[in-house]
Amino acid sequence: MNDPAIDAILDGETWAAFCDTLKRAGQQILREEAPADALNRAEGWRYLSRLVRVALEMHVEYADPHWPGFIQPSHETVKIGGDNPDNLYLSARIDGRCTYRVWGQRGNAAVLNFASKRGGYADADGRMDGCGFLDAARMDFDEAGCFELIISQQPPAERCANWLPMSEDCNQLLVRQTFFDRASAQPAQLRIARLTDGEAAASPPALDPVRLHENLQRAAHFVENTARLFANWAQMFQNQPVNTLPPRDQAMFQAAGGDPNIFYYHGYWQLAADEALLIELAHPPDCDFWNFQVDNYWMESLDYRYHRIHHNAHTAQPNPDGSITLIVAHRLPAHSTCANWLETAGHAQGTMCFRLIGARQHSDHPQTRVVKLAALAAATGPR
Repeated sequence: MNDPAIDAILDGETWAAFCDTLKRAGQQILREEAPADALNRAEGWRYLSRLVRVALEMHVEYADPHWPGFIQPSHETVKIGGDNPDNLYLSARIDGRCTYRVWGQRGNAAVLNFASKRGGYADADGRMDGCGFLDAARMDFDEAGCFELIISQQPPAERCANWLPMSEDCNQLLVRQTFFDRASAQPAQLRIARLTDGEAAASPPALDPVRLHENLQRAAHFVENTARLFANWAQMFQNQPVNTLPPRDQAMFQAAGGDPNIFYYHGYWQLAADEALLIELAHPPDCDFWNFQVDNYWMESLDYRYHRIHHNAHTAQPNPDGSITLIVAHRLPAHSTCANWLETAGHAQGTMCFRLIGARQHSDHPQTRVVKLAALAAATGPR
């Protein structure tokens, strides 16, 4: 009896099905509630092309959990779900029935953590639940910052601070590094290997046609489901009062792979040419790290390579009384300067995100208000 996957490889159905799913994913860009202007449509098509790129890396090139390798699932030109401009993301395919070793040098990230995950955006429900979580603050490093981390279902025989648990159905390792200043960042240097009887596994075999068929379909479903999931979020944020950042039930964000150390605020912004959005923090948040960013409709951070579109605790300039005011505007009034101005990079609307990492409390929420540019100086004067 022939294997249907082999038949699909031989007659071209593997590629046809992959392309059909990608074509269907385009319907997410054409949703009725999505902006229909040329800029947002163009960014939507580019967004899908970016998802295709990372999907092929994640689910085809680096898909085998027996011979894992790290990829960047979000970066300057691949952006997913309100990607953090202050982050360096790494992910690797793993199998919860195996044991893995990660080793390397810590670098200088303000925050570094490791999370084992199950599910993912290639699945229809888009869930990416956590299995295990380990923050570098609880790990052991030598004087040079070097370390070894074991990932397994059962803890190592000898008690070890550098152990990340996972369940049998885990399929991804996600690493987050957060920097106060990416320009001076020294990212962690990391490698990963599956262990067999305590030793690294041998080289991989030749390409498995059945696995390739399955992986191409998962890559296409990743594109479609990721686009749908975050288009649903954007629609949800549109339906709340515009230009607000309300605290939400964090379960939705955690179910989509969010960091358990982070409290997320998401909103929808829309500004006329003569308006500015103020994000006001009465006190600097009591946390390990905070930042705010301006995103487009598709929940991609705006292009931080060329525009100032985010601030964090290191870059934001406080007011004389210690409070912080961030300003989102298409431009500033003539002869006006503001260290905390954030650009819209040609956009009239989009989504936005404020996050707290390691917050000791979540009651002092960011406040927002819209003012006319002509009144900006009075609204942001000394206090």
